[in-house]
Amino acid sequence: MQSIVRAATISSCYIGPTISPEQFIAEHFFLYLAQGSIVGYDGHKKYTMKAGEYCIARKNHLARYSKLKDNGGFSKVVVVFDEIFLKAYQKKHKVVVGRSTLKDAFVLLNKNELVPNFVYSLASYYKGEGKIDETFSQIKREELLLILLQTDPELATIFFDFGIPEKIDLEAFMNNNYKFNVSIEHFAYLTGRSLSAFKRDFKKIFDDTPNHWLIDRRLREGYFMIDEKGKKPSDIYLELGFENLSHFSFVFKKMFGITPASLLKK
Repeated sequence: MQSIVRAATISSCYIGPTISPEQFIAEHFFLYLAQGSIVGYDGHKKYTMKAGEYCIARKNHLARYSKLKDNGGFSKVVVVFDEIFLKAYQKKHKVVVGRSTLKDAFVLLNKNELVPNFVYSLASYYKGEGKIDETFSQIKREELLLILLQTDPELATIFFDFGIPEKIDLEAFMNNNYKFNVSIEHFAYLTGRSLSAFKRDFKKIFDDTPNHWLIDRRLREGYFMIDEKGKKPSDIYLELGFENLSHFSFVFKKMFGITPASLLKK
């Protein structure tokens, strides 16, 4: 399929609303990997995808991934199934389902010929610059959803579950997910709390503010990874939830009195 997608001159293509750069998945989306490979992590386990494989990334989950190029190239097809689109589809097709029991952020899908054929069909509508002609984008999204539900009906319990996260153990959640680079508002939402309730409960549990606790916890983990495991600062700052190396180095020195690079040389 990789050769088919290249022949179709589709490099990286998006259909649907823009995806947030945060490590919080706000809407379900389908991901087809055309070239290269991906290693994803959702706080619980790692996922690996190779060219020709595809998955569903589920909303209301935390996730990050690193991409590896193949022969200097990396390309993917992303189709976003936002809640507005899914509710309209459910009403049109009268879909009735229960809530999903699946927990993983990434649902890897079994291969079948319909999905590669769909990806290949996008070439006729592809206008470059990562876009599909808006005239046909809704039709193509519905076509893909029909294919996915026909080949795996259980996906309906994921797509049409419009419930919000329930209240969960805040302490366990934060200790497991503090490395994800997302807003405090999203941490609150995922623990089933309003922002004010989250901050109140957080103070009771950790005796600290969320922002200060996150920086402190990430830096202490960074110190351990550099000092005990010999990790390079440039290899871990993103994993720790920092957006750039310079900020990581600045706050690290402010806390420990030494730069991460200097610690590595000790």
